[in-house]
Amino acid sequence: MDHFRIGFLPLVDAALPILARELGFAEDEGIALDLIRDSSWATVRDRLVYGRSDAAHLLAPLAIATTLGLNRPAFPLSVPFVLGLNGNAITLAPSLAAAVCAEGVLEDAVTTGRKLAMLIRARADEGARLRLGVVHRYSSHNYMLQYWLRGSGVNVAEDVEILTIAPPLAADALATGEIDGICVGEPWNSVAVERGVGVIINVTSRIWLRGVEKVLALPTARAAAEPELIQRLVRALYAAGRAFVDPALYASNAAILARSEYLDGSAELIERAIADRIKLASGHAPVDIPDFMFQHREAANFPWVSQAAWLYAQMVKAGHVAQSAEGYEAAKAVFRPDIYRAAFAGTDVPLPSASAKLEGGIDAPLAVGSMQGRLLLGPDRFFDGRAFDPDALDDYLTQ
Repeated sequence: MDHFRIGFLPLVDAALPILARELGFAEDEGIALDLIRDSSWATVRDRLVYGRSDAAHLLAPLAIATTLGLNRPAFPLSVPFVLGLNGNAITLAPSLAAAVCAEGVLEDAVTTGRKLAMLIRARADEGARLRLGVVHRYSSHNYMLQYWLRGSGVNVAEDVEILTIAPPLAADALATGEIDGICVGEPWNSVAVERGVGVIINVTSRIWLRGVEKVLALPTARAAAEPELIQRLVRALYAAGRAFVDPALYASNAAILARSEYLDGSAELIERAIADRIKLASGHAPVDIPDFMFQHREAANFPWVSQAAWLYAQMVKAGHVAQSAEGYEAAKAVFRPDIYRAAFAGTDVPLPSASAKLEGGIDAPLAVGSMQGRLLLGPDRFFDGRAFDPDALDDYLTQ
């Protein structure tokens, strides 16, 4: 039995490593999986970099930033498996949310974004900037939030202040008035709603449907040294994904995740996220938000190189990295479809023929080329109707 340690944060999208351990999928692959809970993404990353864990449940752009050496010495990471798409929400203090949307109603992202932009400009005219909390500087939360704000007409650099807050503390920060809003993963938006200190006004699946979120990240050197072990781990996580999306297992999966060593939270709130049923405001019934979280179907776990490319483009737009051909290639190389394909060669798992695609270019279910099996991809639109071609980065950045 091979021992393997994975660091994680207490979020619903840490489900696949947790279920791989608890439901026996890792053991079936000959892996004794140890899970190490942390309280911040910086700690998860540092534990991985300094060899205190073997892999991590990690923010996709943080894997890229670590590889590029942003704010620390470069440390190459590889992503052979995507742990989940979307699953985040944007939550404002109730008094501010009332100016943006009707309480308990999730309007389209264009309408809500326009109203939020008006609120932000009004605050800026008064000499105050809206303070919004995200979980890390190099997080998909930050980049999707900024993408939405810019696309809604907000001057992000001048009119808002974006701060970093650990997910488990997000509701507390809202309650004290330290921040005006948060963009975090579940169950922490729902915790804010249940406490009456937040109202959900948008979800990231309404900003970029099928947007990449958390990934399995490990040192590139480890991936090269033990390819067979990593392939077995990938298969265990895939099996856990199949169990995660099984409606018959929603309640039991939520109960596992809620345990003190994992999320240490409400099984009811966790099950809502798993089932795509989210309460937007205190006193309102949960509403169905199709594909709020996306963990398994339609090659959801496949590490598309074009997803890494989009994240790099947002890092450039945010001023976090200077654009360069070398940096762009290094960022794209973090995502490793070759490892994913090797793990499932000769199985019944559909494998895309391509490693990249036009992100945001699918309006309706589309059959795509596959190396094995049949593969149908669902819509992946951005809220503003734009698309991202990874082969045309310069054009995208100048638009």
